[in-house]
Amino acid sequence: MFRLMALTVSHVAALVIGFGLGIYFLPILTAPDSPDSAALEEQAQGAMFTGEFTRDLKGSDFLHWGEGTISLTPNMIIHEGALAPGPDYKLYLTDGFVENEEEFNALKANAALVGDVKTFGGLLLDIPDGIDIHAYDTVVIWCESFGEFITAAKYQ
Repeated sequence: MFRLMALTVSHVAALVIGFGLGIYFLPILTAPDSPDSAALEEQAQGAMFTGEFTRDLKGSDFLHWGEGTISLTPNMIIHEGALAPGPDYKLYLTDGFVENEEEFNALKANAALVGDVKTFGGLLLDIPDGIDIHAYDTVVIWCESFGEFITAAKYQ
């Protein structure tokens, strides 16, 4: 009886751990190639605003973080750096700096969704028509699927 119970517990634990690792590694395995650093630097040269992602925010931890420079041109957002890989990342602009889930959720209704983040080693993201980057002051990376704060940077 004890052996059957031990086998059941060990197999269920292995399935749970495997499922969790699959959720974590799938975005890494399926992510498109990140833009090369020369393309990122070239696009960032026309930036009107810049900010820095750092790992030391209240809402960041070893699985949810970002680092590097974020640059905003009139029609594009450029990130030169790295993000912790994960599923369903979105880039938002907010009016007010946030550094954890609670603060972002309080502002999310008024935030501007710029688009999907599909690469973790730098990104080029077009700003949709109708979004005025001057009306906001912070870039936020958010995991939509799990409601997790990843990182943020104040740019003005």
